[in-house]
Amino acid sequence: MKKSIIALTAAVGIFGLSACNNANDSTVLVETKAGNVTKDELYNAMKDQAGAVILKDLVYTKVLSEKYEVTDKELDAKYDEMQASLGAQFDAIVEQNGEDFVRELLKSDMLKEKAAMDEIEVKEGEVIKASHILVQVPQEATEEQKAEAKKKIDEAKKKLDNGEKFEDVAKEYSDDGSAQNGGDLGWFGKGRMVPEFEEAAFALKEGEVSDIVESQYGYHIIKVTGTVENFDKKKQEEKDEIRRALLQADQTALQNALDKAIDNADVKVKDKEFKDLFKTEAAAE
Repeated sequence: MKKSIIALTAAVGIFGLSACNNANDSTVLVETKAGNVTKDELYNAMKDQAGAVILKDLVYTKVLSEKYEVTDKELDAKYDEMQASLGAQFDAIVEQNGEDFVRELLKSDMLKEKAAMDEIEVKEGEVIKASHILVQVPQEATEEQKAEAKKKIDEAKKKLDNGEKFEDVAKEYSDDGSAQNGGDLGWFGKGRMVPEFEEAAFALKEGEVSDIVESQYGYHIIKVTGTVENFDKKKQEEKDEIRRALLQADQTALQNALDKAIDNADVKVKDKEFKDLFKTEAAAE
């Protein structure tokens, strides 16, 4: 997030200048006894330092906007989400760059995500939705601490076996931040969780609850609450959540989507300094 902000802040300067920049713009920006700094010098310096990265991003946003749309409602939701997750850091970015600019940045990222999700093929067994109860065990726990943690997870398992709701038991016993949401972890693909957790979770069917699973974090009890069976019949919002979870584990989907968008848009780079801008994209990434 921070890197994108910095890069696109520079973009505003570079391409704001280029919009009104003649071939040789000698407008003086700063006067000194040693010589003046002109608009043309500033433009060229900024272009040399970050031009390729910024130009790519501007082109991507332009071509993706032809196929994909980010609604005001979607953008508002993303803005609120980032504000809630980053807090003061996000507020400082907005104060420094302006809300309109930050919203444009978020819109660019959302366009890329929409394009990348189109590259995702949803396969059964590759992603699930689950909840868990976690009783943490400190890394250098004493035998007494381990025993206390084991006793606590055993109590939680007994309540589940006696028919109490998983969400209620999670709120009462889980040490994880997900406890307040009944242990809900949302959708996730393979490779996102520690091996012991993943092996147990992906072996369950929807609605099933695991035995006690031990990992480096402590003791878990896992319940699978969703699979991709009958994917086509799911609501669009849930389909997007599933694809987004798979996207986190797929390192090629985004670049494939961007490459395809560039090919379809018949992009021609006119500036000889950037003639290979998209030819070496995959290698550069």
